[in-house]
Amino acid sequence: MSEGLLPIGRFARLCRLSVKQLRHYDELGLLVPARTDPDSGYRYYRPDQARDALSIGLLRSLDVPLPAIGRVLAGDDPAAALTEVRDRMEADLERRRRALASLDRVLATGLPSVAVSVTREPARRVVAVRDTATVPTVAAVTSRCVARVIGLVNGPPLHGPLVGLFPLDLADEFTVGVVAGDPGGDEVLPGGTFAAATHTGPYDQIPLTAHALLAWCGDHGHTPSGALREVYLSDPGTTPPERLVTQLMVPLEEAP
Repeated sequence: MSEGLLPIGRFARLCRLSVKQLRHYDELGLLVPARTDPDSGYRYYRPDQARDALSIGLLRSLDVPLPAIGRVLAGDDPAAALTEVRDRMEADLERRRRALASLDRVLATGLPSVAVSVTREPARRVVAVRDTATVPTVAAVTSRCVARVIGLVNGPPLHGPLVGLFPLDLADEFTVGVVAGDPGGDEVLPGGTFAAATHTGPYDQIPLTAHALLAWCGDHGHTPSGALREVYLSDPGTTPPERLVTQLMVPLEEAP
């Protein structure tokens, strides 16, 4: 019954895959053997299955995930499937470039340290936009929130700078917000006592200053009591990234 079929060992060598990989792809339904012996469980493959097996090996060597490979082999718009993978890779590469730039800054100047002041802020009426983000998507989600909140303000000019709101506890998914001062707004941004520090440089290096600000809070016995605020004092459309100024603020627990 196995005439013309290749046993799994020979097929694996032909396709430059391991027997373990072929068994895994069978379990996933990605590359099912032409025949499996009902008594021994031994797998046999048709020679013409080598093309799919080699394609799997090639795409895995390019870090294409198995679900996307399944779409390619099934003919389910393979160009779209691979384009999605490429876009994710490109976004990940850009995140790594930003991380490398931040690491270079730490190597050049040491772990971040900033001047911190304690200040009182009044409550303000605002309009707000919120959305769900993850660590990799937080920059893009924040940019979308900025665009949306500007459209909600009751006419120019803006009443003060935009403020981003970010939880201190970053779960797998978390809510970010952007608010703009508006006397007719339907929300109130709470006031109170804040520890504040100024960040100068690209937005993607703000975590360095946030680290220093929170470290200062710990060193001085202060407990943050709410979301980290990013107050955007520069126009990114007209200011070079290295000269962007952002004030970071974290609310502190009020003394009893």
